[in-house]
Amino acid sequence: MFRDSQESGKGERVPGKDVLRWVIVHVMARVDLSPGHAVNAMPPCLLLNFCAIEQTRMTRLKNDTFLRALLRQPTDHTPIWLMRQAGRYLPEYNQTRARAGSFLSLCKNPDFATEVTMQPLARFPLDAAILFSDILTIPDAMGLGLYFSEGEGPKFERPLREEWEIRALSVPDPEMHLRYVMDAVSQIRKALDNAIPLIGFSGSPFTLACYMVEGRGGTDFRQIKTMLYQRPDLLHHVLNINAQAVTAYLNAQIESGAQAVMIFDTWGGALSHAAYQEFSLRYMSQILAGLTREHGGVRIPSIVFTKGGGLWLESIADSGCDAVGLDWTVDIGEARRRVGHKVALQGNLDPNVLFSAPEVIAAEAGKVLSGFGNGPGHVFNLGHGISQFTPPENARTLVEAVHALSRKYHQSDA
Repeated sequence: MFRDSQESGKGERVPGKDVLRWVIVHVMARVDLSPGHAVNAMPPCLLLNFCAIEQTRMTRLKNDTFLRALLRQPTDHTPIWLMRQAGRYLPEYNQTRARAGSFLSLCKNPDFATEVTMQPLARFPLDAAILFSDILTIPDAMGLGLYFSEGEGPKFERPLREEWEIRALSVPDPEMHLRYVMDAVSQIRKALDNAIPLIGFSGSPFTLACYMVEGRGGTDFRQIKTMLYQRPDLLHHVLNINAQAVTAYLNAQIESGAQAVMIFDTWGGALSHAAYQEFSLRYMSQILAGLTREHGGVRIPSIVFTKGGGLWLESIADSGCDAVGLDWTVDIGEARRRVGHKVALQGNLDPNVLFSAPEVIAAEAGKVLSGFGNGPGHVFNLGHGISQFTPPENARTLVEAVHALSRKYHQSDA
């Protein structure tokens, strides 16, 4: 209806996307109508266009580099965020956790979750925020009794050991049983004020099943793998319920404001080649097929990260995701040659590099950037979560080095 730009009656040039707003403002001025009266007086077609433009203006990101990189669109630098960027390496996080009283209280209080999500953004010029939560919220909502032992990580009071317990599993309603997560997503989006995008996330069905069956992390996978080989029907039942739950959970996060989503397949790399395809990737593909791909007229990219999944990059790239996360054992240049024509890549600096001197951190970051090479499609991250012992100033060194060193690889992108 409107050209790229038009000339007003006073000779001023008005950008096309602002023409409708200009017309409405000047009509109001001429007929001396208040904004509310002017809107009420608009023809329906004009009102719909006006509302659409207002919605776009209100939700436009100031920095959408992360989202464009996930979609392999041109950017002026390589975006960076860090797995576990809100965490124990930050003194302010530890102070908030102490106020909350426990890790679960921190996760289940939207005010605290918003506070800690925002903390690393106050320190570092990151290109994305990630919801502060835990991957085990879904099995907790299923009634398995999640709790945390100091120094031992997450555990479940009622791990799945009997067939009747497995058959009784049901998909929790995220709007009811995980309302605190959705409230946190909404609050974080408001706090971000469209500065950078917000990532929602979940654990993969297999990773959730490992905790649900073993009862805790850090095991030799004896219980889950015994079920896998001896009673695969039972494990498939667990995984199917988990896949349905994760799909609903991520879609609820998207509805609440998440602008990208990530599936953490932390334990998929513990499987054999055949078992990975059948018991992990199959169910992540099921989730990806059921995800909301667009919300409010904006594309919602998805990331899959299988720790130890370097052998299966082609299969992961064909799963339906927009980006594949890489751990530090993978050569990112080789990964790009294998799947870069299909998906973006995220990663993949060894987290322990951050214990080095600033010049070493910058040099190692440069190697990852050089390994990926020129052009879009790379989101810089660590190959796994940042260590609780990392000096915060070293995280800043990394973020600033990536921004500075990556620009030369994007000179032809614009």
